[in-house]
Amino acid sequence: MSVRLGTFNIENLLSRFDFSGYRNELHQDRALRLFDIRSEAEFQRLEEARLIASTDDMRQLTALAIADMDADILCLQEVDNIEALKAFEYGYLYRMIGEGYRQKYLMEGNDSRGIDVALMMRDTTRSGAPIELVDIRSHARLTYADLDLFTPELAGLDYKPQDRIFKRDCLEADLKVGGVPLTLYVVHFKSMNGGRNGLDGRSSSVPVRHAEARAVREIVTRRFGNGPESRANYAICGDMNDYGEKLQVTGDKRSGFAFSPVEEPGSVVDILAADGFAENVVARRPVEDRWTHFHQRGPLERHLSQLDYIWLSPHLAGLNRDAIPEIIRAGQPYRTIFPPGQAVERYPRVGWDRPKSSDHCPVVIELDVFS
Repeated sequence: MSVRLGTFNIENLLSRFDFSGYRNELHQDRALRLFDIRSEAEFQRLEEARLIASTDDMRQLTALAIADMDADILCLQEVDNIEALKAFEYGYLYRMIGEGYRQKYLMEGNDSRGIDVALMMRDTTRSGAPIELVDIRSHARLTYADLDLFTPELAGLDYKPQDRIFKRDCLEADLKVGGVPLTLYVVHFKSMNGGRNGLDGRSSSVPVRHAEARAVREIVTRRFGNGPESRANYAICGDMNDYGEKLQVTGDKRSGFAFSPVEEPGSVVDILAADGFAENVVARRPVEDRWTHFHQRGPLERHLSQLDYIWLSPHLAGLNRDAIPEIIRAGQPYRTIFPPGQAVERYPRVGWDRPKSSDHCPVVIELDVFS
């Protein structure tokens, strides 16, 4: 028996319009800035048309990426609500691919934009084993005080002990796959966008992500213990918005690009990997081929890094020592700079910056029998 487990930040699967760009240019799509829009009603009409058209292109590409994953169990990030997920699954995955995900679960979290983590599953694995949800619970209401995780660094950023730890959620799902227990933790950690109190986006958000990672460790440890003798089958999946290493990109198209590995100590990777708590299985791939996201802010700030993770418990990782995760990159926009030998054929209609399946590359791993 085997099961394919995947994670994917499908990027703003929304079921609503955002008209705040009429008064706040930071929220306004760049295409609308090209036009002289005379009234709020006209802006709303144009924004509706723009979003509907762009969404159809993007979601076709998202569905193609999920089809290439061929996951039996899929952990998702940035889903607006369960109705949006149902509409996407039926209208795109099922209609385009012919196979859907009948089991869909989402619980509202803490994100101010309303984007949540979610879980989609087939009824059976490709090998015919039944997939059953036993229980599911949210940890969105946990505070720093609840787990004794409040730090001076958080206080310096104006957070308070009673504030909630997870900026979205840590969704805990108990499954049985072919009768064998498997527990999933679906997460989406604090992003690096924007600064705070005079600090850049990364520096001002590190203490928050550290607390989120420590909270996940504490939740798992309270449930399963933390000893090497534990036979627990669990996986932590999601977008952690952090990396322990990156590929710095220099050069240009004419002179050629260079890719330099750079270590980034002090990330959430260190917290979850410490003492063998869990294994980041993407690290089984070559160092230049672990990236799931391309970041660019001008020609001098470009890098490839892993933001999307599947962490396996020591027992589960040990049972699957030879399993190498796949990273699906055919939905990346053409602006993403690929290292030598990694270029792939993009899906039809992928653009320079958009449409695209997502800024994130989905990750999937096939796990053999676990017990």
